[in-house]
Amino acid sequence: MLESQNFVRLYGLVRTNYVCRHQGRDIGMPSVFDVAQYILAAHGPMTTMKLQKLVYYSQAWSIVWDDDVLFPERIEAWKNGPVVRDLWVATQGRFRVSAISGGDADRLNPAQRETVDLILGFYGDKDAQWLSDLTHMEDPWKDAYAKAQNTEITPYALMEYYSALGPNDIASDEIVVA
Repeated sequence: MLESQNFVRLYGLVRTNYVCRHQGRDIGMPSVFDVAQYILAAHGPMTTMKLQKLVYYSQAWSIVWDDDVLFPERIEAWKNGPVVRDLWVATQGRFRVSAISGGDADRLNPAQRETVDLILGFYGDKDAQWLSDLTHMEDPWKDAYAKAQNTEITPYALMEYYSALGPNDIASDEIVVA
């Protein structure tokens, strides 16, 4: 019962903030396109699959480290791992991308940039298949995909899983934030 109450509270905050932003009162949350553009500007061109996974890990660790979602768009459990459908639509038909139309890297504040930079510092040198395989071993994707393909991976599921990882659960070259 407590888990569902926490989810409702977290999801309600995300949806409330999303609605406020999209009714003309921009309070500064970047979109997935802004985050993707920041990743591409910082790291360079990459496959769309790798970009999807870096966006996913940026969202997951932002929820844990910053106590907030990085972007409001939903993440879904697809066959090849977590995917933000809106970003997939924007990059559909392309194997590699170097820019995201409508994305503005300057929309990320310094704390958000720091989070994404930490993600790029660890995950950035991994290839798309390695990242996809990693997501397939983690509960947020496994649990959502077990329900049905394209099921949402909720911010609550990300917070529950990634905040519970201890030092023994993290690879030796994993990110450590003091």
